[in-house]
Amino acid sequence: MKFCANLSLLFTEVDLLKRFDAAREEGFTAVEIQFPYEAELSELVNAQQANELSIALINVPTDDLMSGGEGLACVKNKRDKFKQAVDQCLAYAEALQVDCVNILPGRSLEEKNRQYYRDTLMENLDYAADQLASINVLATFEAINTEDMPGFLIHSTQQMRDLLADINHRNLAMQYDIYHMAKMNEPVAEQLQQLLHSDKICDRIGHLQFADTPQRGEPASGELDFNALFSLIEQSPYQGWLGAEYKPTQSTAASLQWFSPYKD
Repeated sequence: MKFCANLSLLFTEVDLLKRFDAAREEGFTAVEIQFPYEAELSELVNAQQANELSIALINVPTDDLMSGGEGLACVKNKRDKFKQAVDQCLAYAEALQVDCVNILPGRSLEEKNRQYYRDTLMENLDYAADQLASINVLATFEAINTEDMPGFLIHSTQQMRDLLADINHRNLAMQYDIYHMAKMNEPVAEQLQQLLHSDKICDRIGHLQFADTPQRGEPASGELDFNALFSLIEQSPYQGWLGAEYKPTQSTAASLQWFSPYKD
């Protein structure tokens, strides 16, 4: 299995650029960054190359999503702004040679607007998938639990599957986050067993992320059986990255006991 460290949540004891060094020192060969745009692209490239790290995934900018707003990808009157965000992301994705770019669907703050927002999301996902295909980068999108992000438009595995079926784009896949789906009380092990062994376009997983429930800590800090989950993934045909996107309950280095058996 291929594990990558999420530098937005791990190694926060040091500045972002120094987290590349920390990840390499702990044995990671790849990292992911939620929103790398706070750093100069040239500095990120230098830090990446100095540590010989792959960049598994970055996100398209999301406007006001992280501060409680609707975001970009599902809001029709922000389509131009979304395209600008995709352009910015393309520049980073190409220079950093990322494998995947994730598009966060956003919120529908009023239930009556949900279908209207879903239609916009479909248009924007199709557009982003086209643009990313031009630089050979896979587009993904994810479901997020509605406890952490109330009103989030896509919050179940079935909703992701339905979108993939409706859009039917060869360069689009779901990002399956074990933590978010477990928080929604979905049968994670059963779903992964089905999805990872399926060849249907609606079941395609392009990237996996994980954290334990209920507090989003490292494996073995909560309720989930990660020995079983990792074994299930390891025995599947899945060839993508597994992103450690958790909030350490102790120092990052101390939280990495789960990673010891998987280091190169």
